[in-house]
Parts: sequence; C-alpha cells; structure tokens
Amino acid sequence: MKFASYRNGTRDGQLMLVSRDLTKAIAVPGLAATLQEVLDDWDGIAPELEKVYQALNKGELTDAENFNEELCESPLPRAYQWADGSAYVNHVELVRKARNAEMPPSFWTDPLMYQGGSDDFLGPKDDIEMADTSWGIDFEAEIAIITDDVAMGTNAGQAGEFIRLIMLVNDVSLRGLIPNELGKGFGFFQSKPSSAFSPVAVTPDELGDVWRDNKLHLPLLSTYNGEAFGKPNAGEDMTFDFARLIEHAAKTRHLNAGTIIGSGTVSNKQGTDHGSAIKEGGVGYSCIAEVRMIETIRDGKPATGFMQFGDTIRIEMKDNQGTSIFGSIDQKVVQYTQPE
Repeated sequence: MKFASYRNGTRDGQLMLVSRDLTKAIAVPGLAATLQEVLDDWDGIAPELEKVYQALNKGELTDAENFNEELCESPLPRAYQWADGSAYVNHVELVRKARNAEMPPSFWTDPLMYQGGSDDFLGPKDDIEMADTSWGIDFEAEIAIITDDVAMGTNAGQAGEFIRLIMLVNDVSLRGLIPNELGKGFGFFQSKPSSAFSPVAVTPDELGDVWRDNKLHLPLLSTYNGEAFGKPNAGEDMTFDFARLIEHAAKTRHLNAGTIIGSGTVSNKQGTDHGSAIKEGGVGYSCIAEVRMIETIRDGKPATGFMQFGDTIRIEMKDNQGTSIFGSIDQKVVQYTQPE
C-alpha cells in the first residue's frame, strides 16, 4: 500500500490511500483518520485498508480524487521518535579522511545514530527556512523506515519483520554549526533542524525484489538547482541494513509504533577511494559536504559552497520502469523572518 497525509488544519493531517501509480487518492475516515492510527493497530486496520487499496488501483472507487503532492504533509507530520543512523560508512570514512583522521575500527561494526527532532517535520514541498546562510546549509538524501512496536532487545534476525513503511528523507544539516556542537560531546541539536519526508510512504511488498536484505536496491536521485547531483544506489555500500539499525536503536529501549529510522546519507564508493561526480561518469553524491570532502582530499581545500537563499533541491526514487515510487521532495532555501 501507499499512504500520504494531506494538510487539513490539524497537526497530524488527513490519511490518504494513494494508488500505486500516484495518480489517485482517497480518504478512509471509516477506517483511520491518520497514519499514526494505522500504525497503532496495524494488524487490525491494514487488512481492511488493503481491500480499499486494491479497489483504488482497479479504478473501482468513483469517489477517488486526483492525487496532489502539493497538498501533502510528510506522511507522519510529527512522530514519536526520529532516529537517524549512518549506515553508509563510506560517507563517514570520507569525513575522517578530509580531516586526516583515522576512523575507529568500531565504526564498521557498531552503527552511528543520533536522535533528531520529530515534533515539527517539514512537508515535502515546504521551503527550508533559515535565518543565516553562514550556518552551512546542506541537504542529505536518505532512505527511512517506519516501524511497528519493537521490543527492547530485538535482534537483527527478527527486526525486519517490524518494518511497516519506507520513505525518502531530506535530513537538512547545518554544517557550520556541527563542529562546535560535537565538540561539546553531547551530539547534534541546533545543527539538525526539521527534516522533510517524501509525499508517500510505501509498504515493503510494493517494492518487489528491489527490497531485499532489508535494503532498497535502487538509485536515489538528487537534483540540485535543476542539475543532476547524485544517483547512488541505496542498496550498495550500506554497511548496516535497516534490521541492524533497528537492533541498535532497540538495544536499551522499546520502540513504539511510528518510530522513524533513517539510513544516513546514501553514499557509494564507486570502486575508488572516493566517488566521482555525475559529469565525471560517476554516480555523484547525496549531500554537498561529501563533494567538499572529495575536494579537500584531492586539492587540499573545498571549493563548492553550501546552499544559499533561492537554491533548490529535489529528491526522488524511480522504479525500473522510470516511474516515481514515493513522489518527490522539492524544497527551496528561503530567508526566515521571525514573527513579530
């Protein structure tokens, strides 16, 4: 199934079932008003939603409407928990190399993860409002999952059973604020503002054989200011699959239904010590910071700047037939003005 949440003046939006081809949508108030309601009683509600979904795809629902991504909040406009990992260790390794720092061997065996703010997600078409471009505004194209209830101590062999939905995410980062925050030894906070998720969240069965080993094996497409920026395959070079990330998150706590876990920046080695841009024949990158790391390693200093007011980013994933799976994240960086 495919789910979206339309803006309706409430904090959690209106649940919409969306057709497989993203052309039609229908509200199901008799079954659930919000996506969180579905997640809270997945076994009870999902089978009934599946019947409606099949009818929607067959064109049997005369009250279905045209699906409009512009009306979408993130599938969960707010969530009980948002934990972002760093599953593509190639990305982490590049960060260390750019600083001439050795990477601890444990990074290959123990996932990195931080707990982000989940009370105020951006919609997939919302502007990225920032007060100051000197903060080093960057996008990060990632994959994310939404879980069912997960018991503390669940291991990776079991954890894949609790993945209910998959979506895309732009984990906005403020690179200029990160060093001082990490230097305090207490992790990210100001440097990780609100994230945005794809218009649609998708059940694993919709993805067919491109969802295997708890990974999504398709290119993640980033278009920056209208130009192709990245197309790394999300199933390659993913050191920790989503089951392993769930195991890590649930080591010392229960995870409630509706927990979102991100993959971290999708990054491919491309057969070299560092990747290459699309214009150089490579698969490009999923964030500006990685380009700057490459420039530092090659040239001794970065040349590419971070996002400025007016810059745009589009994040999307297409199936093997070239059809969008999740809809697109389309955002512009704009000047934030504090309300009077």
